[in-house]
Amino acid sequence: MLLKVAYWIFTLLMCGLFAFSAQMYFLNTEMVFGFFEGMGFPTWIVIPLAVAKVLGIMAVLTNWNKMLSEWAYAGFFFDVVLATGAHYYAGHGAFGMSFAGIFLVLTSRALLRFR
Repeated sequence: MLLKVAYWIFTLLMCGLFAFSAQMYFLNTEMVFGFFEGMGFPTWIVIPLAVAKVLGIMAVLTNWNKMLSEWAYAGFFFDVVLATGAHYYAGHGAFGMSFAGIFLVLTSRALLRFR
């Protein structure tokens, strides 16, 4: 029971992190474009990335298809790891905070079997 509660806590925190990110991409698109341009990334990827985050959240929370849920976890993991690298090499100070995202994704995924 405790592991099930822990799973839902970590999963909701992880989904909250990505939901916040996605809504920022949708609502503050010009600001996010500036961030992406500043790090040397194309701006056309912002909206598809936001849509992918929303779909990933839906896949994780519904667990409708086990393989789709696994791909969503993998996508979230790679998103956080690559964002960590991008911010680090761009000289931003958010490097330590990115480990919280990595921790949430890995912990939520590890506790998935107790769902």
